[in-house]
Amino acid sequence: MLLRSLRLATSSHSRISISRETHIFRSRSLRNSEMAPPLLSLALPSETGRVLSIQSHTVQGYVGNKSAVFPLQLLGYDVDPINSVQFSNHTAYLKNDAGYPSFKGQVLNGQQLWELIEGLEANNLLYYTHLLTGYIGSVSFLNTILEVVNKLRSINPKLIYVCDPVLGDEGKLYVPSELVSVYREKVVPVASMLTPNQFEAEQLTGFRIGSERDGREACNILHAAGPSKVVITSIVIDGSLHLIGSHKKEKDQSPEQFKIVIPKIPAYFTGTGDLMTSLLLGWSNKYPDNLDKAAELAVSSLQALLQRTLNDYRSVGYDPQSSSLEIRLIQSQDDIRNPQVAFKAEKFN
Repeated sequence: MLLRSLRLATSSHSRISISRETHIFRSRSLRNSEMAPPLLSLALPSETGRVLSIQSHTVQGYVGNKSAVFPLQLLGYDVDPINSVQFSNHTAYLKNDAGYPSFKGQVLNGQQLWELIEGLEANNLLYYTHLLTGYIGSVSFLNTILEVVNKLRSINPKLIYVCDPVLGDEGKLYVPSELVSVYREKVVPVASMLTPNQFEAEQLTGFRIGSERDGREACNILHAAGPSKVVITSIVIDGSLHLIGSHKKEKDQSPEQFKIVIPKIPAYFTGTGDLMTSLLLGWSNKYPDNLDKAAELAVSSLQALLQRTLNDYRSVGYDPQSSSLEIRLIQSQDDIRNPQVAFKAEKFN
């Protein structure tokens, strides 16, 4: 089967060309699978891209891949999930909150992850435009993630790696402390976009963040280490949440930086960080030169979803401050597809 020249559209103004090598890769994958039908996500790629998402999974509730995959699909992406851990339900110990009292499940190790990658490679299925990673529970698994990055970039050198460095929150680690140095020294340098919260940005930079200026400086430190796009998703300043975004478009230029002020909702929700990173991936790929616009859309989607979740819990007489809340993801799909921008970015001079 001969494949015509293909292009992946990232926006009406921006397109990513598929190289001749990629054509050869896809053609081989079709020819070498004589007994199998063509993989249409390769033969007829979506206008947005093909994402490999490696993070946690719960049978019930929405965290990790359960929170990230569906929104990306709604935004037009083909998404292949690999579950780094698989639990029956949200686990209270991850966030130190009043979640479910028990859980059952399995944890994938680095060797098992690599076996899955080898299975995909054996069938010429490893062409991805994006890699997304979230919660990783061990150093060995994280080191295997680095091997996955190298493998995917050997097939598609333009692979965009979006990393949510899940380490902890509110001053507390909820992963082994050894992961911090691996993220700082090995993962951050190969990431295309990084989406830490305030605590995680402090861990990765060694820089305490207490103001907007501190947040911007932390972004600069992270840019110097590798990623061209950094979004610190939540910094608490004077009782409100601030998102600080930074896009370093050229190495010899100062980054374009902005903030979005977000009112705090008096409740705790599960899966919001995973959802936010997936929305940032989805919208920043559609607007690759306008990270501020992508952040506006992502924040507006998330806040509409959280407000719906809060209202629904209240409607059944539940006190939303008594425990963590499962987000109303399926009920909020219109807010994900077509968000009404209610939160505007303010650019720094």
